[in-house]
Amino acid sequence: FLNHLVHVRGNNAKTRNTRLTAIRAVLSRALPDHPEHAATITQILAIPPQRTTKPVIEFLTPEEVDALLEAPDRHTWTGRRDHALLAFTVQTGFRISEICALTLSDIHLGVGPHATCTGKGRRQRTTPLTPTTVNIMKPYLAERSSLPGTAVFCGPYGQNLSRDALEHRLTKHLSTARIAYPNLTNKHVTMHTLRHTTAMNLL
Repeated sequence: FLNHLVHVRGNNAKTRNTRLTAIRAVLSRALPDHPEHAATITQILAIPPQRTTKPVIEFLTPEEVDALLEAPDRHTWTGRRDHALLAFTVQTGFRISEICALTLSDIHLGVGPHATCTGKGRRQRTTPLTPTTVNIMKPYLAERSSLPGTAVFCGPYGQNLSRDALEHRLTKHLSTARIAYPNLTNKHVTMHTLRHTTAMNLL
């Protein structure tokens, strides 16, 4: 079965190992109740996982971040929104789901500026905002206040942006940034890459 996954279905080693883990879980529970199959089950439990190659973690250098932040056309509202969105994401490292769920009440730009969110496992997280991010968010939120809804980064009619919409906006601005900074051409950049970038900046 494992060979079939790899050679016929074309699955990679990670998928094969996931299936093997599931098989082991079932047979480990079955072993005490079926001693007559103990030899066969023991052989199956001894099958080793395949070695996998760990993917290289992509992140952006400061120069690449600058090129990306310069890409949105800030003469338009969507450009100013996208500039604020990208700057906020690179600084805070919020996941794409957290960006989509972010509401106006989650942003605090007064004394001790910060943003709050509910992340994986329903964990509440508070992230400080730098003066640079605050200076970008203040005029954006002032302009956004004329629109309905509570989403921080919204569409032109106040509607929430979807994950696909955020990735689409990033792809659009990457195309522009790659013209100004060709090094970006060799990188596969997603919204989660911006989270990796935050981690590398912290390190």
